[in-house]
Amino acid sequence: MAKAINIIQPDDWHLHLRDGALLQSVLPESTRHFNRALIMPNLVPPVVNSQDAIAYKQRILNVMPEGAKFEPKMTFYLTEDTDPKDLTSAFESGLITSVKLYPVGATTNSESGVKNFDNVHNILERMTEIGCPLCVHGEVTDEDVDIFDREAVFIERILDPIRQKFPNLKIVLEHITTINGVEYVKSAEHNLAATITAHHLFLNRNHIFIGGIRPHYYCLPIAKREKHRLALREAATSGNKKFFLGTDSAPHLDTLKETACGCAGCFTASNTMALLAQVFEDENKLNKLEGFTSRHGASFYNVPPNTGRLTLIKTDEPVSFPKNLTTAAGNVTIFAPNQAIYWRVSDNTT
Repeated sequence: MAKAINIIQPDDWHLHLRDGALLQSVLPESTRHFNRALIMPNLVPPVVNSQDAIAYKQRILNVMPEGAKFEPKMTFYLTEDTDPKDLTSAFESGLITSVKLYPVGATTNSESGVKNFDNVHNILERMTEIGCPLCVHGEVTDEDVDIFDREAVFIERILDPIRQKFPNLKIVLEHITTINGVEYVKSAEHNLAATITAHHLFLNRNHIFIGGIRPHYYCLPIAKREKHRLALREAATSGNKKFFLGTDSAPHLDTLKETACGCAGCFTASNTMALLAQVFEDENKLNKLEGFTSRHGASFYNVPPNTGRLTLIKTDEPVSFPKNLTTAAGNVTIFAPNQAIYWRVSDNTT
């Protein structure tokens, strides 16, 4: 059995860095292991144009740890008022890598999201023309749709019609959580991929409630039945190039998570790679880890694999992760897996 594995340095194709004091504290947790990350634009106010993206990227660079080799890949937050000309200029200049679609009210800071999808067809047409990928939070928010069915209904009602109308638009169905998502992505001939998080490979919906409500296991999309979790593990470890890592690492202060109306999100940036090594070993697919974390996403986004390397070491005793990250604004709980983890990232990773 492998005692260590050495892989191409990974990328994170879905990351929340927040802003201000949180940004300064959580950024090093990603730069330690990842070379590139697609930065989510759902700030308050959101990143909706070139001016916003330039300013946010500069704030990230201003607090970059000394010596870090990390590239933030910026995104626009899609609204019904997005300017196609500004979007085109931002994408063609390399300022942004993709555009993010949030259905209004679907998740944290999504109040500015899309209400009427017909109103963004002109923007999607322009994105198709210039080759700009669309990243999708794949959930409907209709009150009559059960929260555990939101992803499946989104695929049927929203995503499939968009793909029928814009077959050449590159789309990433982000943080998939269901068999429906897995099978839909598999069925696409081209231009469709999906990201999978580390926490959705560990959690099913029971885990949110075992022994009482577990606020740090509450995320959106919410964890589903066990059969869906197993389907995600099979997809992630399969070697299929349509599936790659997007951590959706989402830091929230404990005071905002552990409350009567807690925020959705799991903060996993600190231990994602150790968690994934355990999953891939459990599935006897350690040889597929590099593809999922370091190759498939780069290929989809048309960038070369990283040149750096990352080493993961198998331990004899379970690894003990820090319980929280201390920030100037307060503590952020680090995701605690519901099983023992026997992998850690080597300190000598370059």
